[in-house]
Amino acid sequence: MTPPVLYIVIPCYNEQAVLPITAPLFLGKLQQLAGQGKIAETSRILFVNDGSRDDTWQIIRDLAAQDEHYLGIAQSRNRGHQNAVLAGLMEAKDRCDITISIDCDGQDDINAMDAMVDEYLSGSEVVYGVRDNRDSDSFFKRTTAQGFYKFLSAMGAEVIYNHADYRLISARVLRELANFREVNLFLRGLVPLVGFKSSSVYYTRSERLAGESHYPLSKMLALAINGITSLSVKPLRLITSLGVAVALLSFLGVIWAVVTALRGHSVAGWASTTSIVCFISGVQLISLGILGEYVGKIYLEVKQRPRYIISERTWEDR
Repeated sequence: MTPPVLYIVIPCYNEQAVLPITAPLFLGKLQQLAGQGKIAETSRILFVNDGSRDDTWQIIRDLAAQDEHYLGIAQSRNRGHQNAVLAGLMEAKDRCDITISIDCDGQDDINAMDAMVDEYLSGSEVVYGVRDNRDSDSFFKRTTAQGFYKFLSAMGAEVIYNHADYRLISARVLRELANFREVNLFLRGLVPLVGFKSSSVYYTRSERLAGESHYPLSKMLALAINGITSLSVKPLRLITSLGVAVALLSFLGVIWAVVTALRGHSVAGWASTTSIVCFISGVQLISLGILGEYVGKIYLEVKQRPRYIISERTWEDR
């Protein structure tokens, strides 16, 4: 059996501090797998520069000039992590048999790639890298991250618990993923929708080797909202259920008010009236906000704007 060609896809955004450290680690892993005969010698490392404002792209170009195993593409501007990962995957799908997407900060255990490739050789088309614990996270980070996955599942988004974007995907699956034309990308939810045989590999996540994290709480919340509204209509159904519940309570309130008035015990008061009005108004505003989020998604989808634009490729410089 001919060893598969592997492309390691690595999104980069302002990573000049960590890239010189992790790039040799990725190359070493690629060479190790090739030396063991698990992957082909023509396997490559593909960096995706996501509109970095520092020297990230220049570092990628220098790496590509030094070793043919390094390749790089640059987006015309910053379009976000998910779009950068997709750009790399779509660029690689016709050049390889399998891809492994991984962040360049060195937190994900690159040794898990061995088990991922083994799973592929055993028949899996998708292999998810799943964290076996969150001991390296702070209490706040651990709590919010676990709540993130549980909330997504509760809202109807199909995700793998404690899995981010460290995964192996075969070229066959990538060709099917290319048919998903969503502009609002949430790959953690889209990949499971494609189907095919999948498995998981568990690993321990480490501290970032250098630089600063580009995923604060605000971006995590935005990603959660995007994932839910892109993959599930459950929030809309919850609005309907809430509306029915509020209508039922209101109906009971009307009956209570009529009975009280007929018995001559009605007392005029602003507190109860104000509370009811504020409650109903709050429910309406929340409902409008959720509806607005879905309408906004529709607005962006119907424009059919490109999800990424590649402005440069390192192999075009050769």
